[in-house]
Amino acid sequence: MNEIFLDTETTGLSYKDNHRIVEIACIETKSLIPTKNVFHKLINPEREVPEEAFKIHGFDYKFLKTKDKFEKIAKEFVKFVQNKKIIIHNAPFDLGFINNELRLVKRDEIKKEQIIDSLEIAREKYPGASNSLDALCKRFNIDLSRRIKHNALLDCELLREVYINLLGVKEPKLVFSNDKDEKNISIQKNKSFDYCKKVIKPSSEEILKHKDFLRKEFKKNFY
Repeated sequence: MNEIFLDTETTGLSYKDNHRIVEIACIETKSLIPTKNVFHKLINPEREVPEEAFKIHGFDYKFLKTKDKFEKIAKEFVKFVQNKKIIIHNAPFDLGFINNELRLVKRDEIKKEQIIDSLEIAREKYPGASNSLDALCKRFNIDLSRRIKHNALLDCELLREVYINLLGVKEPKLVFSNDKDEKNISIQKNKSFDYCKKVIKPSSEEILKHKDFLRKEFKKNFY
C-alpha cells in the first residue's frame, strides 16, 4: 500500500467556528520514497481570512477567491487518497477540517483507520518534549531554511523526512541507470555488488623489502 503525506492550511483553528481550508497538499510515496504523484490545491474558503491566519500562511481572501472551491476539487482529492495510508502531523486538526469539507459537499468522510498520526508517534518517543514539526526538524537536523511561512506542500516534504527519522529507518537511496533519457530509476535495497577493482599481488622481492623496512623502522616486529 502506498502512503500519503498530507497537510492543510486554514482560515482558523476550528472548523466548528466556520473556518475553512485554504490550501491542501498531498505527497504520495511507496515505501516512503516519493512516487512524484502530488496533489496540491489552493482553495477559495468562501469567507474572509483573519489577520492571524494570514500572518501564518500569507494567503488573503482577495487572492484566494479566484481559486476553485472545495466542491470542485473534492472528487480529485478523494480519488488521490483512497485506499492509501494517510500520514498527518496532529491528525485530529487536519482530518477534522477535511471531513467537514467533505460533509459540506455530501461526500464520505475519511475514516480514522486510514490515518497515521506522526505527532502521537513523536509523543511516545519523546514524552514531555516539544514535538511540533519545527521542533522535530531541529531535533533531526532537517533544513528549515525554506520555511519562512507555513506552506502545506513544503510541510508534507518536511513531514516525510521527520517520519523516516521517527521510525528510525535510513533514507532510501536512488540509483540512476545509464539510459540516455535518464528516465529509468531503480531502487536498490541491501543489494551486494561484485568487487570490481583489480588485485595486484606483490612480488617476492617487494615482500622482502617490506619486511626489511618493518624490521628497521619499528621497534616491534610486525612481520
